[in-house]
Amino acid sequence: MSETYTFQAEIKQLLHTLVHSLYTDREIFLRELISNSSDALNRLQFEMLTTRDVRDPEAELAIRILVDKEARTLTIRDTGVGMTHDEVIENLGTISHSGIKSFIEQAKNATNAVEFIGQFGVGFYSIFMVADRVVVHTLSYRPDAKPVKWISDGSETYEVTEGDRETRGTDVILYLKEDADEFLDEGRLRTIIHKHSNYIAFPIYLGDGEEPINDRQAIWRRSPNEVTEEEYYTFYKSLTFDFENPRLYIHTTTDAPVQYYALLYVPAKREPAIFSRRKEPGLQLYARKVLIQDYCTDLLPEYLSFMQGVVDSEDLPLNVSRETVQANRVMVNLKKAITGKVLRELKDFAKRDSEGYAAFWEEFGPFLKQGILIDPDNKERLSSLLRFYSTHSPDKLISLDEYVERMQEVQNQDAIYYILGDNKSTVMNSPHLEPFRARGIEVLFFTETVDSFLINSLFEYNGHRLQNVDDENLDLSDIGTLSEEVDEAEQPPIEGEALSALKERFEKVLGDRVHSVRVSKVLVGTANPARLVSPEGTLDRHTQKVYQLLDREYEVPRKILEFNPRHRIIHNLANLITTGADQSLIDATIEQLYENALLIDGLHPNPAEMVQRIQRLMEVATTSTTVQH
Repeated sequence: MSETYTFQAEIKQLLHTLVHSLYTDREIFLRELISNSSDALNRLQFEMLTTRDVRDPEAELAIRILVDKEARTLTIRDTGVGMTHDEVIENLGTISHSGIKSFIEQAKNATNAVEFIGQFGVGFYSIFMVADRVVVHTLSYRPDAKPVKWISDGSETYEVTEGDRETRGTDVILYLKEDADEFLDEGRLRTIIHKHSNYIAFPIYLGDGEEPINDRQAIWRRSPNEVTEEEYYTFYKSLTFDFENPRLYIHTTTDAPVQYYALLYVPAKREPAIFSRRKEPGLQLYARKVLIQDYCTDLLPEYLSFMQGVVDSEDLPLNVSRETVQANRVMVNLKKAITGKVLRELKDFAKRDSEGYAAFWEEFGPFLKQGILIDPDNKERLSSLLRFYSTHSPDKLISLDEYVERMQEVQNQDAIYYILGDNKSTVMNSPHLEPFRARGIEVLFFTETVDSFLINSLFEYNGHRLQNVDDENLDLSDIGTLSEEVDEAEQPPIEGEALSALKERFEKVLGDRVHSVRVSKVLVGTANPARLVSPEGTLDRHTQKVYQLLDREYEVPRKILEFNPRHRIIHNLANLITTGADQSLIDATIEQLYENALLIDGLHPNPAEMVQRIQRLMEVATTSTTVQH
């Protein structure tokens, strides 16, 4: 009995776009169909590891491409798992990718079908770029399954009926369009297969040929000396459908403590291509050349989940389930060995190509920082991979080793100083940096959310403790030498009763909003009148910011307010208090100094509240100027 179904709405749009908008690089359909056949064979191979109760158990696991020039048909045949009636409808009539709309929008102006089809994973439906009718004959590996036939001409409906296939697997028969004659040429097909599908693990036969036309020797089992860079890149693209070359590849073979072959890649970008073939994190895991898991997340720690590639071990038994793989001692050793290898290769990469590593860091740096939090065994290795911007290097990332080397030039410096902030621009204008710049002391910029958690694990590096520039106990009096410009610009500090009166006024105006008020021993020169310092035991700035964004019981933190007794504004305030001038002006100025400091540190809950006070101060300032004039 024949049944007619209507395509899902998204597929209707997709088919229309493929048929009417994309004409170049149509050869990509063959890669997609061969990949689907390879997946079906992989699944069948895995099923046969645990049961022999499958149809045609002795059939060769292979793909065959058949051409019929008279009928103008191209057939892609495999002996994989096949499909049941319900699986045909699920796999060929619906699509779960919610972002297919993005594909359709971008494809309207596409000039390269390879890029878009591969990027968005529209896979099977690319057949309608070259065929005006498609028939699928399939029979599931399950002994009790019945053959099914699926028919579509790329319009709004498709037909499902009983089939007549007698052997396990699937035939996809394409009735080619008039302008698709090139795909009836076996020479052209051979070229396409070598280009896109040469490393498929199963034999691909062309026509009645008895010899496979693809190179089935797994690239990861070949000697690295025999593999060209182009071959590495080609395999990566066939594995992931990412059309950008990877940032780094790692090809390694090891016999002890566990035997394995591995070919791993660092992608160019953190985010995978939309709907790329590799939809989940994890590596392909093979046991003795048999694919055991397509997305194995037990081979690398979570912070290296961006890695792509293949691991093949002779030490893993073939009859393993996911549960036994996770519990297998070989897996523990594999993970340790592969993780160590990746970290060593990243270190070598950083040494030989600092610019390339900097580009890698911009994409994947937060992952490695996460590693320091969760992998104490590799903390030292990961620490050497960290990169930061700094006051001495605002445009070029530096390592902790480079920082430590430079700090030797500063008298008595032993700590590694850092500043927390929302972004580079904000921290570069922070008042906390003034005393460090004045003494020539380098400060690292910690501007990512993960950095606030990082400092709770990274207390020191090579014997040098890490210290926040807003540390309550910061003392720079014996470190470095003040620059001549700062030394000459310094005014005498407020002292005696005037200083006491000023401090008391700050405490009265700000009250419980601050932890305490004190004269700064750190601020120098005339650049900044005040800053906020974190008392011991309080949340760092990033954590406070996260709480603020999440509206999670956020209150403006109670900080220590330090004022600069040499600053002109502070001198003027002291004079106003001594002379008994406008009390509201004094209080408004103190309020503004405090809220300025909150704003600079990214902690002000509502900066708009300051507007009226700022306008009041401007009014006083302009009035005073007018009177003097």
